[in-house]
Amino acid sequence: MAATGHGSQILIADANYAHATNVHPGADVVYLNLRPGLVGIDDILTSLLDTVPVESVVAMRPDDGSVPACWAGYEQLLGPEIPLRPIARLEFYQTCRRPDVALCIASGDTRHYANLLLTVGFLPESPG
Repeated sequence: MAATGHGSQILIADANYAHATNVHPGADVVYLNLRPGLVGIDDILTSLLDTVPVESVVAMRPDDGSVPACWAGYEQLLGPEIPLRPIARLEFYQTCRRPDVALCIASGDTRHYANLLLTVGFLPESPG
């Protein structure tokens, strides 16, 4: 995360995501997918929100246009200041292959369409 900066993107990917082929080849991959169900995306998102300024979040929309149940938890964690922006599955894959994606965190989350792409914001200016 230390190598990311304003405008960089961090992918938090579920256990079904193709971490080797649907991520920009220059992105670092952190494997937290210890076993199915562990470590979950909500836990990873909570940790990131405590340490990284997040400007925006893109979510992978199911092909049928439905809203995954996991989004309610994400919206609660993000609050009204950072709304989820859903994009279609194939567009999500294309977006994650772009050079702005600096980091992929592979989770063990088995919920379908649980993937999130965070855009890093900027740190507030230090006083003085």
